[in-house]
Amino acid sequence: MNEPVLVQTDGHIGIATLNRPDVLNALSVELMDKLIDHIEAFDRDPDIRVIIIAGSEKVFAAGADIADMSGATFLDMYDRNNLGRWMRIKMVRTPIIAAVSGFALGGGCELAMACDMIVASESAKFGQPEIKLGVMPGLGGTQRLTRAIGKQRAMEMILTGRFMSAKEAYEAGLVTSVASKEQFLAEALRLAGRIAEMPPIAVKLAKESVNKADELSLQEGLAYERTLFYSLFATEDQTEGMQAFIEKRKPEYRGK
Repeated sequence: MNEPVLVQTDGHIGIATLNRPDVLNALSVELMDKLIDHIEAFDRDPDIRVIIIAGSEKVFAAGADIADMSGATFLDMYDRNNLGRWMRIKMVRTPIIAAVSGFALGGGCELAMACDMIVASESAKFGQPEIKLGVMPGLGGTQRLTRAIGKQRAMEMILTGRFMSAKEAYEAGLVTSVASKEQFLAEALRLAGRIAEMPPIAVKLAKESVNKADELSLQEGLAYERTLFYSLFATEDQTEGMQAFIEKRKPEYRGK
């Protein structure tokens, strides 16, 4: 139980649970290295079709580990290349769901936003309070939060450090769904289970195409989407899916 990240599987779902309760799951370098190693291992496993990153009912992650940074210099932070670690999350092809209850602040909010979907409990609180420590978000907060909820609300949250409730986050488009504190993880598992029933290659390419929408113009994005769409006609799952539809039966996808 001293491991900063606990892992388990549930059918085609890989679950990584943050496990530093004594410091509210503060995202130390050790925790992030192990978390990224685990989700990359899930991504390489052909049996895993969806990944969940979860915290506890009390807290998802209350931020970066300030003890890791308090005495750091510019050169220290540059050499650590924390952002380079986080870029590895973006390279994971398997869909990632953040199961968030309690505080998701600073790096915790950025970690949740780095996932593809967020299932939040009613007690969830999202925020980027770095400004109160004399800094600013540095792991994607200014970029992902702005894309998720718009410039005006993101600016206000980042410049004041205000927290956003689960209800407000849902209404703003930051989270996918909201469940009770007792059911948030079960809801994340239900969502993961629905995705895991879909053809794995199509799911990965669809994720890739959606993520490109933030980076490409509409015309470039449409061309990119079209190329991925055509490529799926080289898969056995496409043949199975369409044949099953014609035969009015449930398809059996094998990720081929």
